[in-house]
Amino acid sequence: MRFSQRIGKRDVITELEKEGISPELRNSLWTLIHELIIESKNNENEDYSELTKYFRELWIHFFRWPIDNLPMSYGIVAYNKAKPVVRKWFFESDWDLVLDFVEFSSGYHPKFREICNEFLKREMSSYRFIDEKLIEVNSAEEIVEIEAALTNSDRYNSVKTHIKTAIELLADRKKPDYRNSIKESISAVESLSKIITKNDKTTLGQALKEIEKTHHIPSSLKAAFTALYGYTSDEGGIRHSLLESGVKIDLEEARFMLVTCSAFVNYLLNKI
Repeated sequence: MRFSQRIGKRDVITELEKEGISPELRNSLWTLIHELIIESKNNENEDYSELTKYFRELWIHFFRWPIDNLPMSYGIVAYNKAKPVVRKWFFESDWDLVLDFVEFSSGYHPKFREICNEFLKREMSSYRFIDEKLIEVNSAEEIVEIEAALTNSDRYNSVKTHIKTAIELLADRKKPDYRNSIKESISAVESLSKIITKNDKTTLGQALKEIEKTHHIPSSLKAAFTALYGYTSDEGGIRHSLLESGVKIDLEEARFMLVTCSAFVNYLLNKI
């Protein structure tokens, strides 16, 4: 906390920002792009091949602008002319388009997402990079559970694929698919339970009974997990009523299931 905030002269931001980005965050994100991508690639190669590739891909795949509008000179990008165009767009565009741009650019430097998350956290944004996608989170604990599930499930390709797909469906800000994100989250747990018991037809309840034979699971925790899984699988659950068009599913439900199922995956993997 800064001095001005400690003495009460400036407000302390206590709520995460979901529908916008502050001027400070926009400035920080541009600095990140400028320093890690534009200037970094400008200094690395005398022929600007990497920088030219970045700007060409921006023009063609992100902005979808006509390529002959990209300032070029002798086959390489005219850096001093192209950057101001992108900068003007960045500072004049809506916040969600800016985050689209950040997500698109994030793969052009190995440290980009890590540092970006620090800026997003510092400026009280509710968004974080998880597995190459920006998704809305409520706490650092949520991020830890999802990332741990992705890491821990490396040796179980089907489990990891379901979690990654759930993230992608949740992270699609233009057309999020919350119902199918929930289905993928549940499928990650289902898949792991089948791997544990080596039985493609097993249920989570049966898998827990098998694990319980060699690893202690508190009865209250087992009951909670079984009830949650039962809710998602029975006639009145996710597989049926929640997938009907008349039942509204929002970000909150999809995020809850992603975090909960990720935590569940981590718990079961640690147990075995």
